[in-house]
Amino acid sequence: MTDGPISHASAEHYVWGEVCDGWHLVRSETLAVIEERMPPGTAERRHFHERAQQFFYVLTGELTFEVDGEETVLEAGSGLRILPGRPHRVFNRGEQDVRFLVVSQPPSHGDRIDA
Repeated sequence: MTDGPISHASAEHYVWGEVCDGWHLVRSETLAVIEERMPPGTAERRHFHERAQQFFYVLTGELTFEVDGEETVLEAGSGLRILPGRPHRVFNRGEQDVRFLVVSQPPSHGDRIDA
């Protein structure tokens, strides 16, 4: 990956949870920045990371987090940091797609354990 501009058209795309999208905006040994899209009614499995800390920032829509069994709702323009070892998952309980950034340091791929 270069240091030039990046967009959905140039970023590596993947599908998760059968209907959710992700775009790798930055992918290095020390940092990952991903934009994700979750349609209404979707959720991910509860999990945690042993090494990675993560920061989620909502771009559009409303995202519900479950962290350590407690729920928090984030609206566009707000974010949440999750430290290593904390079980978490996200839901889209809204009526529109939610788009958000996931910043992981170090990258969380290969560091995910179902909880």
